[in-house]
Amino acid sequence: MELNILTLCYLIGSVTFILGLKMLSNPVTARKGNLIAAAGMIIAIFGTIFLYTDDEGNKLHNYGWIFGGIAIGTIIGTLAAKKVKMTAMPEMVSLFNGMGGACAALISAAEFYHIYEAHKGVESTLFSAIVPVGHYVTIIAGAIIGTISYTGSIVAWGKLNGRVKDFSFRGQHIVNMIVLVLVIVSSVFAYNAIMGNIILPFLLIGLFAFVYGIFFVLPIGGADMPVVISLLNSFTGVAAACGGFLYDNKVMLTGGILVGAAGTLLTILMCKAMNRSLLNVLIGSFGGGAKADAAGAKDQGHYKEISLSDTAVVMSYASKVMIVPGYGLAVAQAQHACHELEKLLEEKGVIVKYAIHPVAGRMPGHMNVLLAEADVPYEKLLEMEQANEEFPTTDVVLVLGANDVVNPAAKNDPASPIYGMPILDVELAKLCIVNKRSMKPGYAGIENDLFFRPKTSMLFGDAKKVLQDLIAEIKNL
Repeated sequence: MELNILTLCYLIGSVTFILGLKMLSNPVTARKGNLIAAAGMIIAIFGTIFLYTDDEGNKLHNYGWIFGGIAIGTIIGTLAAKKVKMTAMPEMVSLFNGMGGACAALISAAEFYHIYEAHKGVESTLFSAIVPVGHYVTIIAGAIIGTISYTGSIVAWGKLNGRVKDFSFRGQHIVNMIVLVLVIVSSVFAYNAIMGNIILPFLLIGLFAFVYGIFFVLPIGGADMPVVISLLNSFTGVAAACGGFLYDNKVMLTGGILVGAAGTLLTILMCKAMNRSLLNVLIGSFGGGAKADAAGAKDQGHYKEISLSDTAVVMSYASKVMIVPGYGLAVAQAQHACHELEKLLEEKGVIVKYAIHPVAGRMPGHMNVLLAEADVPYEKLLEMEQANEEFPTTDVVLVLGANDVVNPAAKNDPASPIYGMPILDVELAKLCIVNKRSMKPGYAGIENDLFFRPKTSMLFGDAKKVLQDLIAEIKNL
């Protein structure tokens, strides 16, 4: 009876994961979907704690350790989630994803150790029958992928918050391949080494995978970090699915597969949005290094500025205004002021919409989440293809802290590192106003051709302060 109840708990958990993931596709239902999936996870966790029994009929014990860990994790997670700023959300996601990868790797390590302890001295002819190759491969896959996900996510976390800089050296890709081969070779030796009571090859697997995870992410440039985060997220899902397979845990297997599949699909979609292959992202070091520096060094000529009062006038008497949010908007925490400007313009009869690039910000959906926090109606958020159709009939485009996603060099400069990346065609509007703190290059490290175009005017200053002043100017008209 208990087994049937536990199976029901796992079924409920799996269904809530699928339902929650479906609801996450729409900002209107995303919050509820997150809560539903969390409720399913709670049911699965407590079902496992109180109802699970092994083949010998033994239940889980050490409840003090179990609930102590749950309590500590709950407190830390809750406080971190409540205190995190929207600008720090990408690195928090990356950090939490790394913790998931570490957990999956530790599960595989624990299972390997159990096999090692239980089968010391077993003859090689019998060992393969006791521990099938498929079971062993699942253990090793979980350990390798989980470790790479952990170290890669930690490096990504460091790059996103500025603690870790892009780093590459000549022949790094070759070194990466050598390390990866050493991981695979160690995995083969580890299988045979168990029979000789030798655990060192397994430790080498962890060491080489740890190093590979660092080298794997370290050279990748800033503009590709959303893709990397999505890819590492899929790695964690696959590693968790390996753990579910090892323990015949349906809900863990389902959750891991969903995360792995969703992360993979999102990675593919983002690569498509950038018009680049995943291989090019991983080996191209896009957004960092000497190539980006060289691209940003050319002399573009002069740019022109626009005053707040002139900006207020042209926006107030426009028929249609498009707002392009970027990471600068998030840094300034100006989403609420932006929404206030939108409402003020609409009161004057101006049509206001937002243009969202798929890789704007520091993680997938960063701008959508940011604007949803300010209660911007979802129907006002246009995807890149929709926005590009509307720019030719737009009177004013206000770019708030965006840079690389509006850079025309992606279309007309073959020497640019971002060449071929689809962008928001803001230059097609009658007037483009760009708000930035300074003329410094964006996250990809290259200068923006847009700033020097005839129809572009620069409005310098902190996004929140500029928007607040702009709102005051419009009210005084």
